[in-house]
Amino acid sequence: MKRQSNCDKDDLWFLPGPIEEEPDFLPPGPRADPPDLALIDDWVRAQAIHATHLAKVAGRLGALDERLRLGPEGWRRRLALIEAAELSWLAGDRVHPDQLALWISMRGSSVRDDTKILARIHWAVRHLTEGPAPLSDLAAFLDRRDPEHIADTSERFEDRAESWRTVICAADDLHPISRACMGFHLWNLAGLGRHGDQIEAAVTAARIAASDGSGAIFAPLAMGGAGGLRSSGEPPERLARWLDGMNSAILTAMRHLDDVEAWAARAEITMAPLSGRTPPALRRVFTEWPVVSAPMAEALTGASRAAVQRNLAWMEAWGLIREVTGQGRFRLWRI
Repeated sequence: MKRQSNCDKDDLWFLPGPIEEEPDFLPPGPRADPPDLALIDDWVRAQAIHATHLAKVAGRLGALDERLRLGPEGWRRRLALIEAAELSWLAGDRVHPDQLALWISMRGSSVRDDTKILARIHWAVRHLTEGPAPLSDLAAFLDRRDPEHIADTSERFEDRAESWRTVICAADDLHPISRACMGFHLWNLAGLGRHGDQIEAAVTAARIAASDGSGAIFAPLAMGGAGGLRSSGEPPERLARWLDGMNSAILTAMRHLDDVEAWAARAEITMAPLSGRTPPALRRVFTEWPVVSAPMAEALTGASRAAVQRNLAWMEAWGLIREVTGQGRFRLWRI
């Protein structure tokens, strides 16, 4: 016989409550952590410590900016080739500017060249000289987007990029050079790294550092040595190395332009007796590219192969250019 219980339902304390009454503490999926804006103060203090040094470097960058604004368009690409080649060492690739210039102009890589490496360093050249500003849309600047059908629970690159961009944009008390340094050192912390990530971080920082200019699209960081990109120490120590490295890189860039400009003036005087459009076109090619082949000169000047070879031989005979391969075929010249 069934016994009648005298207990009220509220007395059954040992039974679990209804599921719907339990709070849901779990988010629907992984999400980007909110940016830590407090760390900006550390970089503001570092900038105050190195204010005099920063002013000196900013002045030199301004001089380079003015020189590039008034100079030939090809100077920007020439400096970008050198800078990208130096940055290739960050990924252990060791690409030479001559090798990179030839591959870009003619896709003339030999069987010994790793086209993936050259394509990655070519990415650096392109983004040092063109493309959207990094702080307007970082994902677009980097050419990195999440797949269209990414799972809701997946961590999105665009979210991490936006968190990094939010912090950098919030650092409006920092000079663009200091802001670029901070952004470079926060790159991996924001989860933006991948193979060759230091190259992406350096290219992005180089564009940010020159964002106030109109001639220099990027600020040289590595062509004087990559010591300024070393990641160790507190913000004041990192900023000091950054300023030293940028100062050295800017001086290297200015000396390089001095040499190119002096050569162009000498070549114009020496080649004055020559007629036609090929001589001045060849001079322009040699000021814009660190190394030139005959097919490359033919493509860039629009002149015939015979005219190009005749003028190259004349320039070599008069000591304006020299052949660097020492071979009969696939010859290359530099000023």
